[in-house]
Amino acid sequence: MARQAGAPGPRPNADSLDNEVRKRTLNGMTKPARFSYAVLAGMLILVGYLQLGAPLLALLFSYFVLTKLSRFIGNKWLTLALFLLVVAGLAYTAGHFTRGAIVALPKIAENAIPAIITYAQEHDFNLPFTDFEGLKAHTLDSIKDEAHYLGDAAKVMRHASATFVFIIIAIVAAVSLFFNSRIDLFRETHKLRNNLYSVCCDEINKRFGEFYRSFATVIGAQMAISCINTVLTATFVFAMRLPYAPVIIGLTFLCGLFPIVGNVISNTVIVFIGFTVSPRVAIGALIFLVVVHKLEYFLNSKIIGDRIRTPIWLTLLGLIIGEKLMGVPGMILSPVVLNYLRVEMSKVEAAPAVVAASEPVVIDPIDRPR
Repeated sequence: MARQAGAPGPRPNADSLDNEVRKRTLNGMTKPARFSYAVLAGMLILVGYLQLGAPLLALLFSYFVLTKLSRFIGNKWLTLALFLLVVAGLAYTAGHFTRGAIVALPKIAENAIPAIITYAQEHDFNLPFTDFEGLKAHTLDSIKDEAHYLGDAAKVMRHASATFVFIIIAIVAAVSLFFNSRIDLFRETHKLRNNLYSVCCDEINKRFGEFYRSFATVIGAQMAISCINTVLTATFVFAMRLPYAPVIIGLTFLCGLFPIVGNVISNTVIVFIGFTVSPRVAIGALIFLVVVHKLEYFLNSKIIGDRIRTPIWLTLLGLIIGEKLMGVPGMILSPVVLNYLRVEMSKVEAAPAVVAASEPVVIDPIDRPR
């Protein structure tokens, strides 16, 4: 029987609706959306190529601090005033810690290395150096092939000055974003409300917003773990009355911001300082640090695992690539990029021919017996 005029047509079934959604997901990504992904990718490439990792990190961290402070204060101008006080305090603390570390670390090496050499000789360990001067010579021999990266002192100072200026600019940009994060500031004046420029700005806002949320997720998790590790280490340092306590505590917190490798750096310094007291104290420090890291495995599985969900081997690979591209800032930003890629890619439906396995795929070892 013919359908009456004006009567509603047949309702599409669930399969047809699913096909329509899939079609829009796979083939319906708009050009502004693709353009926004290209903009973000281009920004990351430029940051790596131009060595702008430190300014990008300063921008993200400044905005992170501003948003966290704003939750407790409410008023943006009061938040900005407190933020500037925090920045001034951090700058003073960093300068004081740096001066202390420059003075303390050579003394630590001079006192610890003879004790390490004596302990190694008593236990038949072979070391590539016999004194502090030998260690310095061995270190210089290891990095002499990379001396062209260092340049002369004037070049280093120019680079440091430029980085400082860029960091100041990044902080100002973070403050501007905090007050107004819109790109299209005059949307209401456009003749066409649904114009290409406004839509592209909206898509770019989405991409950079997701990238910032990945940063907040990663840096929040790393700061939580670093604070716990610092408190435990400070308790041990004061209980054992180790020298150079401020250097140890500051270094532990800063290194804790680096996933995986940061603890290795701080632990090496702590064991060295332990040798300045006695080999027994150094061994006790090593045992304590091993116990702490066993505890951190549970913290990592809860804090990092629940937030980042990235395997250790992939995190290490990202750290290596990030360090090669941007140095220390790249090591901090690499988990952010990995987390962002995971989040964005998990939102895109794969092609119909590509079906995700319900069980994880395990690669058989090459030498597996047959």
